[in-house]
Amino acid sequence: MKYSSNNIRKISSIMLIGLTTITSFAQQGENLVPNGGFEATDGKVKKLGGITSATGWTSPTGMRADLFTPSKSPEINAPLNGYGKEDAREGSNYAGFTALSPGNKIPRSYVMVKLDAPMKKGMKYCVKFYVSLAEASKYSSNQIGANFSKKEFATDEKTIIKDVAHVLRPDNDTKTIDQQFSWEEICGTYTAEGGEKYMTIGNFYAEDRTRKETSKKSKDLKVDQLIAAYYYLDEVSVNLINDGLKCDCLIEEDLNEFSGTIYQKAIVLNDKMTVTQKIEAQQMFFAFGKANLTPVGEETLKLVLEEMKASPALKLEIMGHSDKQEDSVAVEKPAYADMASKRVNLIYNYLTDNGIDASRLISSAIGSEEPNTEINENDDADLIMAKNRRIFFKVR
Repeated sequence: MKYSSNNIRKISSIMLIGLTTITSFAQQGENLVPNGGFEATDGKVKKLGGITSATGWTSPTGMRADLFTPSKSPEINAPLNGYGKEDAREGSNYAGFTALSPGNKIPRSYVMVKLDAPMKKGMKYCVKFYVSLAEASKYSSNQIGANFSKKEFATDEKTIIKDVAHVLRPDNDTKTIDQQFSWEEICGTYTAEGGEKYMTIGNFYAEDRTRKETSKKSKDLKVDQLIAAYYYLDEVSVNLINDGLKCDCLIEEDLNEFSGTIYQKAIVLNDKMTVTQKIEAQQMFFAFGKANLTPVGEETLKLVLEEMKASPALKLEIMGHSDKQEDSVAVEKPAYADMASKRVNLIYNYLTDNGIDASRLISSAIGSEEPNTEINENDDADLIMAKNRRIFFKVR
C-alpha cells in the first residue's frame, strides 16, 4: 500500500494523540468517582426519582434525582424520555436533576456520591462532568457545579442545599448552560482541604444569585414543559493531578487563546429556488473547539428540517470541517480532536431527534483538508480559521 505525505501526516497525528492520551492517563490518578457513567445499577429502575438504583449514587434531599436507562417506562427511558431526548455520553444510562425553578415550584434535586478514597490535603484534583439541558425545560441556568465535603448532606426536606460550588464553568457569571442535543463540559481544578469524602452536583446558590434565561421547546417534541431548568448528567470524574500536569479542560479562556470568532454569512432565499438550492445555500459556522448550536445555526437547521420533511425522498449529506489550528492543538489536547466529526454528529442527532430517518442522512467528516472556497485575499488569519470551521450540506 502506498502512502501519500498527507496520509503519513494524518497517521503521525493519530499516533501522537494516542501517545499523549496514554501518557496523560498514566501520570494521573484513577477516577475517584465510582460508577461515574451511571452504568452499574442495583435493581430495576421503575419510575422518576430512581437515582439510588445507580450503584454508589444517591440524593441528599427529599427531592430525589432521576436515573434514565433503556426501559419500557417512557418517563425514564433513554435516550427518549419524559423530559426530552439525549444519547448518553458514554454507555446507555445517565442521571437528571432540577437546577432551578422560579419560586422553587419544582424543588431542586442533587446527586451525591462517596469517593473511593478521601482527598489529600493540598493536592490538586481534575474535576469533570457533562450536562445537557433537557428539551422540556422552560429555562436554562448557571451555577451548576460540584461541591466537596467531609460529611454527606442528608435531609428528607425538599430544600435547597445552601453551600458553595468548588468547581463551576469559567463563564458561569456571564452565561447559562443552554445547550440541548449535545453535552456541555463542566471542568476545573480543585485543591483539597483534606479528608473530603463526598461529591455533590447541583445548584447551591439562592435564586437571586442564579441567572436564568427562557428556553424554547421544540414543536416536534411531545413532552410537557417543565417550569424549571432541568439537566441530564453523565461521565463524572475526579482524578488526582500529579506535579507538572494540568487539568485538561475545554474552557472558554483556553478557546479565546486561539479564536473567539464565529463567522456568519447572510443567506438570501427566494421563491424561484428549488428545494436543493435552498438547502445547499445553508451554512453553519462554529467557534474554535466548539460543536454546539448558535441561535443562527438553530434557525438554519429548522429550515433544513422543514424542507426535508416536505420532501421525504430527499437524502442529505452533512459535511463537517475543522480548521488546521484545531487539528494542531489536538495533538497535545485530545479534547480538541475530531471537531469535524463532532459537528457532523451534532447536526445528525438534531435531524434524527426531530423525525428525519437516519437512512436519509450521510455523515462526512472532512476535517481541515478542504479550505472554504469563500476565503479571499483580504481575510486575516482569524477570519480564515472562522470560515473553515463549518458545516455545508449536499442534496443527494
